[in-house]
Amino acid sequence: MKKHVLAMGGGGFTSKPENLKLDEYLLSLSNKKNPKVCFIPTASGDDESYRRRFYSSYKKLNCETSHLSLYWPPEGDLREFVLDKDIFYVGGGNTRNLMVLWKEWGLDKYLYEAWDNGAIMAGLSAGSICWFEKGLTDSVTGKLLPLDCLGFLPNSNCPHFDSESQRRPEYHKAILNGSMMEGIACDDGVAAHFVDGKLKCCVSSLPNAKAYNVSAENGKINESIIEPKYL
Repeated sequence: MKKHVLAMGGGGFTSKPENLKLDEYLLSLSNKKNPKVCFIPTASGDDESYRRRFYSSYKKLNCETSHLSLYWPPEGDLREFVLDKDIFYVGGGNTRNLMVLWKEWGLDKYLYEAWDNGAIMAGLSAGSICWFEKGLTDSVTGKLLPLDCLGFLPNSNCPHFDSESQRRPEYHKAILNGSMMEGIACDDGVAAHFVDGKLKCCVSSLPNAKAYNVSAENGKINESIIEPKYL
């Protein structure tokens, strides 16, 4: 089974419901005509309006939709619920809270098992960085800090690279001081597609958006552009 992760810097139905190119690309990764897509809005505190936007957007696409709340969990066995799904889309919000709740419920282990069995993992912002070893998060109000994440993917991740002015300098700073390892950063509208832990390609729903490989050498930042395929 191929292990897919689609890590989005921003965009998709969350901010641009009129532009579902990233969402359509996500569905195209499944070998099923009507895949079961599960939205996980933990990071937003299961925000109801966020959940409505997911259903409103994805009903336009060829898929079967559901959502997973840890505040009002589904009846029956949580593991069975998770293993029944084909695609997981994790929404944005507070990544630190997401990590705590997932581990308390064992959801991190169930998702890994599902991923190991061929389920596709995806998400934006918090739902992007959560799959990596570390991510740059604004979970503490007013600060951008490194956070230990799930480690499905190696190295680190930073979303919103073009839309939030402090993202780039703080990501550079964290890599230079060793609190984060090298990684990939994505502008809004860009998704990094990983297969079996390696970057396969980047895609974009916006014509000028970019992705970047970011690393440090001899006390200096190396930042190389990854030109995404415009969908």
